[in-house]
Amino acid sequence: MSATAPEKVPFLRDPDKRAILYQIGVAAMVALLGYYLISNALANLERQAIATGFGFVEKESAFEIGETLISYSAADTYGKALVVGALNTLLVSFIGITLTVILGTFIGIARLSTNWLVSKLASAYIEVFQDIPVLLQLFFWYAFFYEMLPSPRQALNPFTGLFVCNRGMIFAIPESHPAFKYMGFAFLAGCVLVFFMRRWARKRQALTGQSFPVFSTGLALLVGLPLVAWLLGGMPTAMSIPELKGFNFKGGLSVSPEFSALLLGLVLYTAAFVAEVVRAGIQSVSHGQSEAAMAIGLKPGQVLNLVILPQALRVIIPPLTSQMLNLTKNSSLAVAIGYPDFVSVAGTTINQTGQAMEGVALIMAVYLCFSLATSAFMNWYNKKMKLVER
Repeated sequence: MSATAPEKVPFLRDPDKRAILYQIGVAAMVALLGYYLISNALANLERQAIATGFGFVEKESAFEIGETLISYSAADTYGKALVVGALNTLLVSFIGITLTVILGTFIGIARLSTNWLVSKLASAYIEVFQDIPVLLQLFFWYAFFYEMLPSPRQALNPFTGLFVCNRGMIFAIPESHPAFKYMGFAFLAGCVLVFFMRRWARKRQALTGQSFPVFSTGLALLVGLPLVAWLLGGMPTAMSIPELKGFNFKGGLSVSPEFSALLLGLVLYTAAFVAEVVRAGIQSVSHGQSEAAMAIGLKPGQVLNLVILPQALRVIIPPLTSQMLNLTKNSSLAVAIGYPDFVSVAGTTINQTGQAMEGVALIMAVYLCFSLATSAFMNWYNKKMKLVER
């Protein structure tokens, strides 16, 4: 007997086809809603004679920015002003994330210390800084730098070339010289050599069981190569030393109170959460791993670096990524204490041009790019550090 043909299911009774139809319907509704909102906004802007578009970025900004990483003046365009603000945000985020990971890891390890005093101090730090809103912490450090520190004429001078006052921290730096550029190239070359040396040392240890002094050798490369470049470049030693002239210092490098307050507040606040992430990651590793490592003669420091942390990273990295993103987004609070980050510069641009929609869209786009870049890097690192199953 021939097999009977399967009964044809009507279109509306097929769950798979209905699901596709529902998704098309929802997408169409979202598109119509977006079209209505955008067209309504454009109509209102046209009725009020408010310009639209991003043509304003090519106009003269006519306002100064106190702290810049690139040359900038009021005669430059709004576009360059926004680039300056984005670079300021990137600077405080990068330095803040680096310091937060270091401090948070240290506090998290100290939280598990067998020393009663160290453990309680770490716990107190975590409780205090987690429970105080980050904006209040920024206000506190901002007031501290301006109210508690002396004026430039009575600036603290702990050692030659360093001054601390309510105008910031001013310290001596080497004067510009071509040799420093080659020192930078030499340092980057050292980083590349250390990377490949570390990979080679891991393969060698996997094949032969013999360890290689990666840390000491890498440190020698990172210090030695720039030192050789400095020697070959003429050994420049001239320094730009800050001097008090009038009501402020001239020369050297100045770190403003606004930047210091923002960086300190973000780092101390976020490090408290990172410390808990590190603590949880370490405690997720079976205690038998520590006992086995100590049974073969490893020292406590080696147990932590070679056995515990590599396994704990698979638990630490995902929530650590969230804390990195939180620090970057919290840097937008810089506008509250006067640091010219991207939100502050974009806000000034909006006030002068009246193009709020475009300005807010740029703010959202910049923070979205920063967050996506951070997430992409951490996702790559997470895949690299995951345990390989046999």
